[in-house]
Amino acid sequence: MDIIRFDQPNILVGIRPIEHVDEAALFASEVAALGRAVAKVRRQSGAARIIARTLLGKLGFPPMPILKTQSGVPTWPAGIVGSLAHHDTVAAAAIAEKKIIGALGIDIEPNEPLPGGLIDLVATSREQGMYDSRLLQRRDLFVLKEAVYKACFPLCNEILEFQDVEIDVNSNTGYVKKINCTFSIDLYNSKNVIGLAYQKGTDLR
Repeated sequence: MDIIRFDQPNILVGIRPIEHVDEAALFASEVAALGRAVAKVRRQSGAARIIARTLLGKLGFPPMPILKTQSGVPTWPAGIVGSLAHHDTVAAAAIAEKKIIGALGIDIEPNEPLPGGLIDLVATSREQGMYDSRLLQRRDLFVLKEAVYKACFPLCNEILEFQDVEIDVNSNTGYVKKINCTFSIDLYNSKNVIGLAYQKGTDLR
């Protein structure tokens, strides 16, 4: 597992490749919660939870199941916020202490161009006017908006579309107009593109 350093030092972020044996890392209760999920999904889920449990261990927590609510949001130990993500080959997780970081979301994608025809779906008209075609063709806005959604949903229980979130890379913010809520954002580019969105505990609505 690799630890990824972001500008916000109070958030712990890790990534690792997804391996065939990772489904064996799931607790029985996690397996039960996945129901009839195929092996690929179990491996992805196991890999993300391996990272999350490793990060939780750094804060003194013993290994424990990370289940989901009915809406699909992962459940965390008291006093912790977190988020899980994966693409086909790599998983990621982020955690923080809730007294410092009140809301947190992460997303990860391979560092490849967006599939053709998705720019209009992902980027608002304002964003298309703000950014050059090179940025718009990357997956940066995609992962940042997904991260904002993951940070936002536990707070407001609102389903968001890409057009509901506007990213300002100059001010490192993501704004959700329909609920008048702003999140800090951060981006990491390497073989993968990792988007992080969060609010400090004192910034919560």
